[in-house]
Amino acid sequence: MRIPFFKEMRIGAYILKQKLLGRERYPLVLMLEPLFRCNLACVGCGKIDNRRMSAQECWDAADECGAPMVAIPGGEPLIHKEIGEIVKGIVARKKFVSLCTNALLLEKKLHLFEPSPYLFFSVHLDGLREHHDKSVCQPGVFDRAVSAIKAAQAKGFTVNVNATIFDGHPAEDVAAFLDYAKELGVGVSISPGYAYERAPDQEHFLNRRKTKELFREVFSLGEGKNWNFVHSNLFLDFLAGNQTYRCTPWGMPTRNIFGWQKPCYLLGEGYAKSFRELMESTDWASYGTGKYEKCANCMAHCGYEPTAAQATMSNPWQALKVAMFGPRTEGPMAPEIPLEGQRPAEFVFSRHVEHELAAIRETEKRAPLQAAE
Repeated sequence: MRIPFFKEMRIGAYILKQKLLGRERYPLVLMLEPLFRCNLACVGCGKIDNRRMSAQECWDAADECGAPMVAIPGGEPLIHKEIGEIVKGIVARKKFVSLCTNALLLEKKLHLFEPSPYLFFSVHLDGLREHHDKSVCQPGVFDRAVSAIKAAQAKGFTVNVNATIFDGHPAEDVAAFLDYAKELGVGVSISPGYAYERAPDQEHFLNRRKTKELFREVFSLGEGKNWNFVHSNLFLDFLAGNQTYRCTPWGMPTRNIFGWQKPCYLLGEGYAKSFRELMESTDWASYGTGKYEKCANCMAHCGYEPTAAQATMSNPWQALKVAMFGPRTEGPMAPEIPLEGQRPAEFVFSRHVEHELAAIRETEKRAPLQAAE
């Protein structure tokens, strides 16, 4: 369960600094979505749009947020015409960049990037060939992704894979995928799927109990195999049902084509014009498992990895124990957060998106008139 030591130390020092400064809320990873356009139509996503952020907007977001790491998901970031410059500018700021990609364009675009200890390609693989190609609704994608991974490794790039696990994915198959990733020489980011409001398939997302049972079984199958997870040990322990955590939604704030998304990467319930406005105007207390129906089953890394990172700083001996022996896979689970007091879900994402799109269209419409005056 290894995170690169250099990266781990830099992020640990950042967290310590925030604590010494007495900051209650601070970002750990900026989720930067420079465009929603994609060359796949995965059933668990639903994020497709043709607009994009400029390179300068991306750099400004990294500066404004201040997080030590920037993850660039999408859409498919490699479609962006300025993606090489965007990454170069963020790396120049000595921030870690995790460029998320389905890898269909990776071999073609490798010349845009330079190997760096600050740059990681994170290739989307939802399991072995059958599971992944079914997830992305297109045959042959798994093989093309693996080919691209090997090409990137040959040129000296660090490559990880990120896997989203859905209901119906047997533990034995997940374990086989983790074995394959180890053979391939890549680290693995793994997370249970979250039911995006606009995702085409709403039937195959795991609930919390199923998530914990599945990961306990997976981890028991992996005893002694030393799989290379790019997670904190306590996040993996949380997935196995051994920690009662509340999410830290501000730990991975999202900046996309509409602004700063409230309250987190997975929920779109409004947008702020600045990072400061996001932090100060979001009603953080109204979100999270036990508080909001949409959050009831979420155990995704973007909400809980920041929580686990803080817990590691607060309780290093517990983290060391899990690092040495792995997550516990038997016995009682940690108490679950009760859901009786949660407020009902509000399905407002589409309304907010349409509002922002209308504002963008109005601005674009006025631009030629203002230029002519």
